[in-house]
Amino acid sequence: MELRTLRYFVAVAEELHFGRAAARLHMSQPPLSRAIKQLETEVGATLLDRSSAGVALTPAGAVLLDEARGLLDRADRVRLRVAAAAGATSITVGLLGDSSDRGATRLAAAYRRQHPGIEVRIRETDLTDPTCGLRTGRVDIALTRAPFDETGLTVHELRADPVGAVLRADDPLARCDHLELADLAGRRWFQFPDGTDPIWRSYWNGGEPREGPVVRAVQECLQAVLWNGTVGMTPLGHNPPEELTVVPVVDMDASRVVAAWRRSDANPLIRSFVRIATAAYRD
Repeated sequence: MELRTLRYFVAVAEELHFGRAAARLHMSQPPLSRAIKQLETEVGATLLDRSSAGVALTPAGAVLLDEARGLLDRADRVRLRVAAAAGATSITVGLLGDSSDRGATRLAAAYRRQHPGIEVRIRETDLTDPTCGLRTGRVDIALTRAPFDETGLTVHELRADPVGAVLRADDPLARCDHLELADLAGRRWFQFPDGTDPIWRSYWNGGEPREGPVVRAVQECLQAVLWNGTVGMTPLGHNPPEELTVVPVVDMDASRVVAAWRRSDANPLIRSFVRIATAAYRD
């Protein structure tokens, strides 16, 4: 059994969905399905029950999932020990704007437990660079939000958060249970500066050209709403000051929390970081 095939199997077993697993692995579904069938042939057992109701682990699949996780963890530890012997004892992580995410907090604790000898350097960036310095080489990996230009990068989704409109508490729309983007037409929205990734800017503008004050940081966004009655978007679950409120926007795509790194970077610390991050954000 190849480690790559075991990674494929773990992804399918955790997602219980071939399409989501393929997206997580950054591959198409047919070769993933073929790899799992080949793995079942190699072990001589059916690992997954496939039906119209979905995908479920068989007893044999549950055993292999447990064993595969252990093998992959051991392989990552081998890579890390070799990397440490070669002098790679630190990793630089970029964080976007708000580092209080509970997933990031769990990740930090899990990473310390599993790799106490690795120094983690943190670089927090403002909202004008969703890659957190990846393209300039300031960081090895970024914990950030998509969408943005992914050219030359590998992007792994960790979670998807619904979004809402940040409004003053006395705004007439603040009394609504939910909103649609059309309800916000004609309002002033906060803007990111010229030169910011256009895919990123378009997403936070609800896909439409907008006008409004230029902001660069989370607190500037909130202050623009508080002082000017500006409209902005935020992931649900981020609690604003009591003078503001967040109303869900039901027709806007979810904001995806992702780990991103340069496709050409062979740093073995990255693979282990992504594995631990995936588990931390899933809990």
